[in-house]
Amino acid sequence: MQNPVLVEVTRGQMVESRHRGMAVVVDGDGAVVMRLGEVETAVFPRSAVKSMQALSLVESGAADRYGFGDKELALACSSHSGEPEHMRLAGEIVARAGLSEPDLECGCHWSSEQKVLIGQARAGDKPNQFGNNCSGKHAGFLCLSCHAGVDHHGYVGYDHFVQSSVREVMSDLTGVSLGHDTCGTDGCSIPTYAAPLDRIAHGFARMASGAGLGRERAKAARRLMAACMAEPFYVAGTRRACTELMQIAPGRIFAKTGAEGVFCATIPEKGYGIALKCEDGSTRGAEVMIGAVLARLFADDQELSVRLGDWSRKIMRNWNGIEVGRLRPAGGLA
Repeated sequence: MQNPVLVEVTRGQMVESRHRGMAVVVDGDGAVVMRLGEVETAVFPRSAVKSMQALSLVESGAADRYGFGDKELALACSSHSGEPEHMRLAGEIVARAGLSEPDLECGCHWSSEQKVLIGQARAGDKPNQFGNNCSGKHAGFLCLSCHAGVDHHGYVGYDHFVQSSVREVMSDLTGVSLGHDTCGTDGCSIPTYAAPLDRIAHGFARMASGAGLGRERAKAARRLMAACMAEPFYVAGTRRACTELMQIAPGRIFAKTGAEGVFCATIPEKGYGIALKCEDGSTRGAEVMIGAVLARLFADDQELSVRLGDWSRKIMRNWNGIEVGRLRPAGGLA
């Protein structure tokens, strides 16, 4: 079976390119609400599961000990753009645990927001780890380790207490046994685990609905998603898809992207979990897909459905600002 074409890229009157993909929507009991493509395929969800990775931070009491509010929790679940607000808050979180920038183990890179990057270059700045898009998650990892009284050095390692905690949580949520045979290394150096796409969606549905979760885990999941929806800028940043989707429907959509064309989301009021992957790893394809899926799921709210549908149809312009083509949902998402 071949995954269906779910996104088309037009130029003039022609379809110039196509993106194949798979998408699945599951409720808290595991019932499939919508499926397109080979959704039993194992994928690396990458950064799309950062809210799952942050659950131990909340459950353990570390978040409360170090004064995490909505902004801090959103940053712990983020793939931020390295804008000044993101970097400053990451630094504040680490300092609360008595640590500093060198204690992070995520690596350095420049801001992904062009205006900030240009300013950094003009000022002769050097990139540091607070600017890493995963610095909020890593700041949370450091706080978790310090709260538990565990040496934080090497916290990115497979056998470290922090990563063992992450693995336990993700296995519990998805119902998938995760270990060395499903493990790869993520861009920020932590382990990342492949799991069937439909199981990832079910994990998010359980976070949204609380189905089958213990009281503390369900409470922590609700708290994390509520924080992200309350402070969407700290989940991503200026002109970023995650931020824009949560701003379109405040408090009604939780959305998080991952590398290589992955997107996960929940609709808390419906108890739905969503997971999708653009097969070729394209971010542009995944963004069209998630917008179109959400538009269909909110069909009972015509105004919101139209807004999400419009968001999923992207205009492409050249350097003179002239429209040259469009991205649009196709196949089962058209």
